[in-house]
Amino acid sequence: MEEYHRHCEEVGFSADEAHNIVKECIDGVLGGEDYNQNNINQWTASIVEQSLTHLVKLGKAYKYIVTCAVVQRSAYGFHTASSCFWDTTSDGTCTVRWENRTMNFFFNVFAIAIVL
Repeated sequence: MEEYHRHCEEVGFSADEAHNIVKECIDGVLGGEDYNQNNINQWTASIVEQSLTHLVKLGKAYKYIVTCAVVQRSAYGFHTASSCFWDTTSDGTCTVRWENRTMNFFFNVFAIAIVL
């Protein structure tokens, strides 16, 4: 992933903005793809790196943590949970769920404000 060293002063996490960025990255990588176990590592790495790159380019004073999970669609459920202990006035999270007829994709963005 490219490195970006930019002076960041803007604080204010926008879950909507993060959701749109992640959704565009997912659509760009997965598009009309069907679930294929052989491509999962490549897909997830690409989506994670693209999303982080776009989030960092926003120039906001945040550290980002992203996670993703891809599961083949089936009759079985998939459950996930997360919990954070942070400053709710400056930090934030966004979850994106994407699906097609063969797979479900879950992506989380955690944004922690950098306060100097």
